[in-house]
Amino acid sequence: MVRLPYVTALTTLFSYGLLFAFGQLRDFVRRILDAGKSSNLKVGPAGRRGSGYAPICLGLEDFYTRRLYLRIQDCFGRPIASAPDAWFDVVERYSNDSNKTLHCTTKTSKCLNLGSYNYLGFAAADEYCTPRVIESLKKYSASTCSVRVDGGNTKLHIELEELVARFVGKPAAIVFGMGYVTNSAIIPALVGKGSLIISDSLNHNSIVNGARGSGATVRVFQHNNPAHLEEVLREQIAGGQPRTHRPWKKIIVIVEGIYSMEGELCKLPEIIAVCKKYKVYTYLDEAHSIGAVGKTGRGVCELLGVDPTDVDIMMGTFTKSFGSCGGYIAASKEIIDHLKHICPAHIYATSMSPPAVQQVISAIKVILGEDGSNRGAKKLAQIRENSNFFRSELQKMGFEVLGDNDSPVMPIMLYNPAKIPAFSRECLRQHVAVVTVAFPATPLLLARARICISASHSREDLIKGLEVISKVGDLVGIKYFPVEHEKTTSVEKTKKLQ
Repeated sequence: MVRLPYVTALTTLFSYGLLFAFGQLRDFVRRILDAGKSSNLKVGPAGRRGSGYAPICLGLEDFYTRRLYLRIQDCFGRPIASAPDAWFDVVERYSNDSNKTLHCTTKTSKCLNLGSYNYLGFAAADEYCTPRVIESLKKYSASTCSVRVDGGNTKLHIELEELVARFVGKPAAIVFGMGYVTNSAIIPALVGKGSLIISDSLNHNSIVNGARGSGATVRVFQHNNPAHLEEVLREQIAGGQPRTHRPWKKIIVIVEGIYSMEGELCKLPEIIAVCKKYKVYTYLDEAHSIGAVGKTGRGVCELLGVDPTDVDIMMGTFTKSFGSCGGYIAASKEIIDHLKHICPAHIYATSMSPPAVQQVISAIKVILGEDGSNRGAKKLAQIRENSNFFRSELQKMGFEVLGDNDSPVMPIMLYNPAKIPAFSRECLRQHVAVVTVAFPATPLLLARARICISASHSREDLIKGLEVISKVGDLVGIKYFPVEHEKTTSVEKTKKLQ
């Protein structure tokens, strides 16, 4: 829950207002200066190509990109030159035109990685996973060069689907080559015209686009608020379909396990209770929770004590905890068979890369202890300990940190547009790589730095990161809440011992 301080809200609004006013003034002056020039051979800032062509890019999005984003784009899309482990190599870049274009150098900077989704540390070389991935690459190649229904179905794909179903506690599963597509293509295959989708207000863009593309009616309930969900359900069931007022063909409620921009756990038990009461379907996106939370890594159902059979459709990705790519849907055998027959992402898209499939299979086996070791249990304990320690220390320092305990995602609120590049650049200068997130990924006034913790981080790594973030936080002024004197952070204790 964002607790935006009053003064911070005013200064943030004033900053954006100032930037908007000066940007519009510069655009106005530019139009006057260009008025007497021929535009036939000139490409304008909004994509104009001579007279008679309509601008390709229109509206405030284009204005925001040119006047705000381009000036700080060095804070985004930083190239890396190594595996996304606890530490990685960030390629240094430079610009000769005020950040309009960026050029890579041959130099790299070794930085503490606090931005990647490598929750369990499988993205780097692993003693069990890596040899098997290399072997699968030699046997199957990097790509099947075909869709699943043609020549792109290997024994590995079948094994992974069976393993995923067993891991999450569902009868069957289907895998796809991209996590984003798993949502955006599956939702239209499940619901259509005459159906109703009720979506959490902070659901991921892939869910939003999937819902819009389905043709179903979409209603939104307040973020993580089961009481408001029940209000919306009662209203929609009583009213029925628009104009005809016929009963809905089907109703599906879509939520996330861990909200990627908030770090919050879903109130799944309460939401399931509401869905059962009104006999509607539930769709759970576990992109950031599967493998990362729960005693054995089985996600929010395990963590919050929810029976997987109470969730109708379970979605997840392999891009976070498993160190690979792609996504899955786990559900009843009837639903999975239906998707295999009609889902475009299964019928028309190239199947998941075999080495990527093998990486997921190996990672799940480590988590389950089927590799003959207890490394999986240690990784799960480590990610939980690391996440709770880092979150607690940030809060003690006075930062506004969103999210819940056990969540490896912890946004630090920045708000003011000037603090986005200041925080990002200064952290990088001190060899800590963080991800800053601004519009359109978040509301315009709610910019933040999103920290992602990994089991591969040592306690020394975390203390190093905390020291830098604390210094930079003081420098740019983002410690919005006073620190209680009796609370001594581990960073301060370490300094005293030294």
